[in-house]
Amino acid sequence: MDTSVQDRAAARTQKLPGAELTHPFGEDWGVWKVCGKVFMLQTQITGEPLVILKSAPMEARALKQAHESITPGYHMNKKHWISLTPGGDMDPRLVDDLVTESYLLVVEKLPRSERPVDPDTFGQPTNGEAK
Repeated sequence: MDTSVQDRAAARTQKLPGAELTHPFGEDWGVWKVCGKVFMLQTQITGEPLVILKSAPMEARALKQAHESITPGYHMNKKHWISLTPGGDMDPRLVDDLVTESYLLVVEKLPRSERPVDPDTFGQPTNGEAK
């Protein structure tokens, strides 16, 4: 079983301030939250690893058209969530970007005083750092 998509997505969460792994639906479901709000889920469906992420609707539509490994969000709102499965077209950098984007979509809806990062500047270079 190829769990590389799940492994990569889980590794990316380690660099996201305030991200925490929970198991509210049992050990078969990993649910990552920031300030109590879900931004990523992981499980297996019929033995296939699955990562479920929040996505802006227009981006979700484009991603599903461009990548066979990206489908509507399993058991989630199909307009706002996508599922990633292992596959030849799933670049590790794309997984990182999609996890980060999901996290930031949730963070930007939090009250400013609760945000662990500024969603407008998170990940951007500061003080002349290179990207």
